[in-house]
Amino acid sequence: MISLAELQRRIDAGELSPDDAIAQSLAATNAHEKSIGAFVCRNESPRAQSAGPLRGIAVGIKDIMDTADFPTEMGSPIYRGYRSRGDAAVVMMLKQAGATIVGKTTTTAFASVDPTPTLNPHNHGHTPGGSSSGSAAAVAAGMIPLALGTQTGGSVIRPASFCGVAAIKPSYRLLPTVGVKCYSWTLDTVGLFAAGVDDVARGLSAMTGRPELRLPPSIPTPRIGVVTQDFAGAPEASGGEALRIATKAAERAGASVRVLDLPEIIAEAWHAHSVIQEFEAHQALAWEYRENYDAMAPLLRARLDESKGTAPAAYDEAMGVAGRARHALAKVFEEVDVLLTLSAPGAAPQGLASTGDARYNRLWTLMGVPCVNVPTLIADGGLPVGVQVIARYGADAAALTAARFVEGALKRQ
Repeated sequence: MISLAELQRRIDAGELSPDDAIAQSLAATNAHEKSIGAFVCRNESPRAQSAGPLRGIAVGIKDIMDTADFPTEMGSPIYRGYRSRGDAAVVMMLKQAGATIVGKTTTTAFASVDPTPTLNPHNHGHTPGGSSSGSAAAVAAGMIPLALGTQTGGSVIRPASFCGVAAIKPSYRLLPTVGVKCYSWTLDTVGLFAAGVDDVARGLSAMTGRPELRLPPSIPTPRIGVVTQDFAGAPEASGGEALRIATKAAERAGASVRVLDLPEIIAEAWHAHSVIQEFEAHQALAWEYRENYDAMAPLLRARLDESKGTAPAAYDEAMGVAGRARHALAKVFEEVDVLLTLSAPGAAPQGLASTGDARYNRLWTLMGVPCVNVPTLIADGGLPVGVQVIARYGADAAALTAARFVEGALKRQ
């Protein structure tokens, strides 16, 4: 994979020009794209900007985000050839930081569940995950050092786990969703994929203009609460093994680690997620569902068919549960600095019929807290499995720093 941090170091030292850095990404993409299928469309001759912390950094944009320079088709024939007049806010944040947008990456239709043709770079017989399929795969295949995705259920952390890359789903609304196709305004969150935790931190810091998101010179030892999410069911063997390995590595590295039982209201919130998500989806996708029903992707259409009877009272109740759960979770973080839990049930499923199960992600999306995937082990078939490090709402710097601690502990074992 291409390290954003290493590119920045070489560019700042004058060892590599920004244009040469972009040329490296272009050459890698040309070499791997035909076998992976991570992009919907690309700029065949991208040029670097001359200034900004992300100069020389090639970035892929999930194709539900508006881009003036490329079509935004949202994984659906309904929007084939559609072009917005301007860029989404997050795309402009990247450009203002000096990044070069090199193309649009594949997305499931409207960032839902119908798979894309993108293949997992580690094993082409398996899914890369979704809905941010192309973004995760493009970074994992070493095509680009940075990509944007979105998460409504588990669409950043899960594909990051399946593809073996670092990723952050930041605190809710740290990154604006203006110009991003909405599925659920309570849940939709823009996230980043990169090779390692430091790379993700640098990308997020540069985008937001927040230097405090860069990793500190010395990584402190965190207090870690291990959460198994029993309310979401048992993991597969590789998922459970990843959590066990990360827990032991953190302990050996000196962290205070203990298993935590979450309050019952948090388990209730896990159930509330789907009610909120689908109720809002019916409003966010009302035009597509009513006026273009036959052109809707089949799995998404079936999901909307099944949930169209959800009453406003059920939605209101679910929102109330979510609010109480957020208060309860804040108290949990009085005891520990971060939580350590599963990123996915296990390794990427075989075939392309499914993008995998988001059951270990959806609660944290609803809670709005920052989550960082840390690649942890390689399972059978050469397939990666990660764990996620989670901090309190707004503590994105703490989540990244603790994730770097876990990443370092895993490398030393």
